[in-house]
Amino acid sequence: MTPMLRAAAEVPVSRRSAPPTWVVVALACAGQFLVVLDISVVNVALPSMRADLALSAPGLQWVVNAYTIAFAGFMLLGGRAGDLYGRKRMFLVGLALFTLASLGGGLAQAEWQLLAARAVQGLGAAVLAPSTLTIVTSTVPEGVARARAIATWTAVGGGGGAAGGLVGGLLVDGLSWRWVLLINVPVGAVVLAGALLWLVESRAGERRRLDLPGALLVTAGLATLAYGIVQTEIEGWTSSATLAPLAGGAALLGLFLFVETRTKAPLMPLKLFRLRSVSSANVAMFLCGAAMFCMWFFMTLYAQNVLGYTPLEAGLALMPSSLAVVLGSQAAPRFMRVAGARTAAVIGTLVAAAGFGWQSTMSADGTYLTAIMFPGILMMLGAGLAATPLASLATSGAAPGDAGLVSGLVNTSRTMGGALGLSVMSTIAAARTGGGTSAAELTEGYALAFRTGAGVLIAGVVLMLLWLPRRGQAQAASA
Repeated sequence: MTPMLRAAAEVPVSRRSAPPTWVVVALACAGQFLVVLDISVVNVALPSMRADLALSAPGLQWVVNAYTIAFAGFMLLGGRAGDLYGRKRMFLVGLALFTLASLGGGLAQAEWQLLAARAVQGLGAAVLAPSTLTIVTSTVPEGVARARAIATWTAVGGGGGAAGGLVGGLLVDGLSWRWVLLINVPVGAVVLAGALLWLVESRAGERRRLDLPGALLVTAGLATLAYGIVQTEIEGWTSSATLAPLAGGAALLGLFLFVETRTKAPLMPLKLFRLRSVSSANVAMFLCGAAMFCMWFFMTLYAQNVLGYTPLEAGLALMPSSLAVVLGSQAAPRFMRVAGARTAAVIGTLVAAAGFGWQSTMSADGTYLTAIMFPGILMMLGAGLAATPLASLATSGAAPGDAGLVSGLVNTSRTMGGALGLSVMSTIAAARTGGGTSAAELTEGYALAFRTGAGVLIAGVVLMLLWLPRRGQAQAASA
């Protein structure tokens, strides 16, 4: 695409002078931090929620699942809406929904109120998350500056997921479980005010009609598939309650792809998948998400159920890992300049795989340094090194008019990979444990999950070496 056509495809809507780039990046990263933080921060508060609201066992599961399903199901639709109706507008709409739902959840007096608030939170996050990355990539020109901006976005997202346990422990111990949700309200209000003042509106080219049939099919398909994935943890993999939604979700997504080949203005132009950078990086992101998302879950369980840490102590124990993912994300642009995005992603994934392999040697009487801190640092350092080049590749080569959609695809790949990976790893760990509850039995199950995660990451390395574009090919795609 020539510079003239590229400029024509990206239409600024506002006539206001552009704010400093760092302000725009900071606002986008703040929105991403809230979205990712809320995936993990609620876990610590679940026992308190159950005691206060008399939640049933299924209700307790759905406090997490309602958010996850809505988030995964509406992500692509949220990304395309930003392209068609304005990135700033969708950022504001998503953040407002998320903030109001957080207020409703924090004030909930009954189980159904809390679950409804969590579902609306997930919807708001699905609209907000793609806009955060699109705002970054459309504001910062391609090259070193954009790599640094994406690295910051990646670091903030990784830090938000890592900080969830610590923030949740502090709020539950110091105040109450309600503040796990209510804390989003003042933070969301500040970010909303900043976005209204400083973000400049832009959208992709001419204003087209939304592909409603495609939007309904992909949203229903992803939500149904996500529902089937979370059912595996409750009903098992062979239950009809699991197989039916998995098959239904796959069928709806297949129908969506068929419809997209017949419509003039598709929600998901299938030509995007002919771009090697987009297709390969998203598959790699899916595999890495499948392994990395499990790390926090099993590390927290190991610290509390085996080593006897309190929730707050477990959050503090994982702080070095949180810092490592930030450090890895910030170091990634330097690796990319020297070796290229493909090599940087491979090196990061190998470092993470080494950490997973080390963690799989855990024992029931492990010490903090060798059983949590050092392997955790390796895992998250590698995650930070790999995520930035993969996100850069996944958003390169696509037309500006598809920027929001590609950003939504990146988040969808990572989220669906994480959800599926957690379900599979939980099943593997439970099978090895065999229903036992002793420290030694639990440790064997957790160790097998980390060994499997290392294998998934090695498979990801092979895929990256064979499929990710080399430096010259990636530059050609970007041009």
